[in-house]
Formats: sequence, C-alpha cells, structure tokens
Amino acid sequence: MTDELRVVRAGFAPIKGTRHLAYDRVELDAQGAVGDRGLALVSVDPADPARGRVLRTVQNPSLVAVRAEVVGDGLDVALPDGQTASAEPVATGESITCDYWGREVELELVDGPHAELFSTWLDRPVRLARARRGDVVFAGSVSVVATASLRDLAERTGQEALEAARFRPNLVVETDEPYAEDTWLGREVRVGGATLRIGVPIPRCAVIDLHPETGERDVRVLKTLATHRPLNRAGEPAFGVFAEVVTPGVVG
Repeated sequence: MTDELRVVRAGFAPIKGTRHLAYDRVELDAQGAVGDRGLALVSVDPADPARGRVLRTVQNPSLVAVRAEVVGDGLDVALPDGQTASAEPVATGESITCDYWGREVELELVDGPHAELFSTWLDRPVRLARARRGDVVFAGSVSVVATASLRDLAERTGQEALEAARFRPNLVVETDEPYAEDTWLGREVRVGGATLRIGVPIPRCAVIDLHPETGERDVRVLKTLATHRPLNRAGEPAFGVFAEVVTPGVVG
C-alpha cells in the first residue's frame, strides 16, 4: 500500500538562483517539477574567473531578490528596483558547456531582454541559457521538506517560523514528528496525482542563511543545523530529502 502525504506548498524557480515561488499547481514528470531551473545564468566576461560556470546562488545572493516566472511561452522577470522584462526567450543556435558544481552541462544560449536586465543587476555581463530537462538536477529529481522539521528548526534558531522558500523545496509535506522523513528511504508515497520514491537526505549549504525574498544573510540556519543533524563528508548538514518520480502527475 502506498501512503499519501498532504502537500502544503509546491514550488520552484524557473531560473536557477532566483526567488523560489509557490504555485497552486505543479506538474511532476520523470525529471521532476516541470519548469524547475529550466533556465540558468552564465558569465560571458573573458576576465571573469567564473566564466563558463552556471552562476551559483551562494556566490550571487542578490539573485534571490529577483522574481522570475514563466507565463505561457514568455518569461517575466522583475527586479526589486522596479525594472522588468517580459518576452519569450529565443534560441540562438549557440550552445555552451558549463561547469555546474563540478559537473559539465551543455546549455543552449537564448536571446531576449532578460540578459541585459540581469547583467545590470549583477554588475557583470551574463547570458541566459536553457538546460535540457533533468540536466541541472544532480541528486534526485524532487526536493521534499517536512513541516515538523521546519517547526523544530525555527525553534532552535529562535524564530517564530522559518519560511519554507529558504530551503527551495519542490514540495512541503505535513508531518507531526520532526525529521521523520529521514526514515522514509525507499518508501513510495502519493502526492496529489503523482507517486514518489523517497531517496537520500539533502545536504545543505549557506544558501539557507539567505532571506528568501531579499537574499540578505539574516538567520544562521546552517550553523544551527550542523549542531544536531547528520553531516556528509563535506561537513554539510542534512535537511529534507530527495525523491524520484515513479508516477508522473499534478500536485495542487
């Protein structure tokens, strides 16, 4: 028998590193949440040591303050200062092989007004690029965080609550016992119209110390996690779990 989990939030960011948004309806296919990190920003400045790399949130925290949303075939981007760009990204026929956390990923460069907007915001020349479905996922296709674990961590950090978006999960599921999800390895669960197989814990980095709307460092969540959670070989504490899609479907 497959257990059912109640989803209280579903979301993703269409451009890697931008604000994580909640949606009323999220489609899950074999590669995860449709639209999740389908686009990424890459540096094109020959003088930039990071040229040829997908921009990382931890090194570009101001990306979190940018709201990006796919509307139909178009991409709407809004900066905190009021600047906006709305257009359909158009493939240029060019591709670029980029480093994505030590893994080579081939991206398709796209044109539109978004690159200029991001270049101004980041104060460095960047291009917008499209990834093939699944290319930006390096462990599990869906990220899952549980409500009881969020409540426990908020208490440990001295906060009334911690925003789920801080952890950028595809799904937030309701639980009663903190970190019960650690025991779900290999378990199949229903979420809306989809079925998932729960995988390994998610290692966390300093991105979770960023406010999920401004990108400013505010709460020392990572240090708190490291005091009571399992660490991987890199010293990263676990929070939440990855999952693979067994049966595609819609959540919401």
